[in-house]
Amino acid sequence: MKPITILIADDETEIADLMELHLLKEGYRCIKVSDGLEAVRVVRTEPVDLAILDIMMPNMDGYEATQLIRQHHHLPIIFLSAKTSDLDKITGLIRGADDYVTKPFNPMELVARVNAQLRRALQFNSSPASNTAVVDIGGLILDPEQRTVLVFGKQIELTPKEFDILHLLASHPKKVFSTENIFEHVWGEAYYEGGNTVMVHIRTLRKKLGEDNTNKWIKTVWGVGYTFNG
Repeated sequence: MKPITILIADDETEIADLMELHLLKEGYRCIKVSDGLEAVRVVRTEPVDLAILDIMMPNMDGYEATQLIRQHHHLPIIFLSAKTSDLDKITGLIRGADDYVTKPFNPMELVARVNAQLRRALQFNSSPASNTAVVDIGGLILDPEQRTVLVFGKQIELTPKEFDILHLLASHPKKVFSTENIFEHVWGEAYYEGGNTVMVHIRTLRKKLGEDNTNKWIKTVWGVGYTFNG
């Protein structure tokens, strides 16, 4: 069995070495780079299973690197940053990260987050064939195998989490999911304070789907949660 490979992209050598030390103890293979451009090159040429990206890096920052990686790859990405405000965290998730860890960090917490993201990715890749059926409802076509979304013939670019939320709702039309349900299904973790994270993703998802007063794909059921209104 090939080892699970973790990409570490951080221009602070001490931090990169610390992450590598703890991830190696878990049995992971690590590749270290010091800038975003090199991170993109590695993902395109190596079998990377998960990436940990610092946001502020030379040559190319973590945001831009994530955008380029997401064009062809759907591996979990964890942002690592000294920016600690809620707005910074929300921005990181909107820009395509699956998780956001602030510096300074507890190495064991980072390892736990890596493990959680890898478990979730494994669950998705080994999901039953019934979950790979194409969803075609009222002008929206969602293909789980290709991870593509068409709205009235126009392809919409979604982050992995946005896609997973839409797939969850669209494959269970009219069923109401609470924010807790969505977080636990999509993030694969126990729900603690994930409500804001879910709401931010729903908001950006609606914007990308081009919702207006006559076209509401995702309906809010006040006090309960969200449902697909196809």
